[in-house]
Amino acid sequence: MRRREFITLLGGAAAWPLAARAQQPKLPVIGYLDARAAGPTADRLRGFRQGLKESGYVEGENVAIVYRWAEGRTERLSELAAELVRRQVAVIAVTGGSPAALAAKAATTTIPVVFAVPEDPVRLGLVASLARPGGNLTGVNFFNAELAAKRLGLLRELVPAASRIAVLVNPTNVANTEANLKEVEPAARAMGLQIQVHNAGTSREIDAAFATIAREQPDALFVAGDSLFNSRRLQLALLAVRHAIPATYPSRDYPTSGGLMSYGADVTDAFRQVGVYTGRILKGAKPAELPAVQSSKFELVINQQTARILGLTVPPTLIARADEVIE
Repeated sequence: MRRREFITLLGGAAAWPLAARAQQPKLPVIGYLDARAAGPTADRLRGFRQGLKESGYVEGENVAIVYRWAEGRTERLSELAAELVRRQVAVIAVTGGSPAALAAKAATTTIPVVFAVPEDPVRLGLVASLARPGGNLTGVNFFNAELAAKRLGLLRELVPAASRIAVLVNPTNVANTEANLKEVEPAARAMGLQIQVHNAGTSREIDAAFATIAREQPDALFVAGDSLFNSRRLQLALLAVRHAIPATYPSRDYPTSGGLMSYGADVTDAFRQVGVYTGRILKGAKPAELPAVQSSKFELVINQQTARILGLTVPPTLIARADEVIE
């Protein structure tokens, strides 16, 4: 083979991979919107990716994901949702609670949205009904406010002498705060408990709320579910221990970070369902035809070490019912 022919052949061979890459179709892109920061949500993100995998999608192989994190600043959600719409993503997966889902709904009426919210999506106006969502949104209700009475009862069981309960809510998350108080207040009256509501919408306000709580010396603390509180769960756990206040929280993230006790839905499983629905939509399913589902897995988690620090003896009946006891 002459030298010129050999060089030409080599040049053509080198071009083959480039041509093959150019002909490969673009990966579908998922927009992932969360009100929190990336770090504290690792378990939930793992659940989302597991759901995608169950639907046949693996990030980096046959699907791409564009992440937008509000880092606890709910005022950023509208712009972050708008960014995803401008990117013309195939689906928006919303996993940062009700404000994030509402921001996505306001941003688009055409791009499918799959949400995970802690309360009734019909009441929030996200879907027309659970069975027939009717628009471009569907998803999962992993409950929160609906479990408030149950959580209050478990707290009373752990601290039977309690009569005055502090309730911590985030006033910037209006819908969630209203839903929690709507459940907590009548439940407290039925149990003969007095409650005092405290507001905190920033990390600094959490510190201020605990300073007030410490002065008032309630018998226990009920922390409402909220994306800000979830992202600041270590701060909440440390403050509760510092001020010797037994506290109950809405998900296992808190006791694994040092909080005393949680009762709530298995949120990782809820995020897995978001991943499953996202994959189904990528395959052609319509959100209007995918019923909004409700979590069916719930878990009681108790941090025994924190209980000992607080000088509490966890009743054996409560230990026996716990899904996990952290030693």
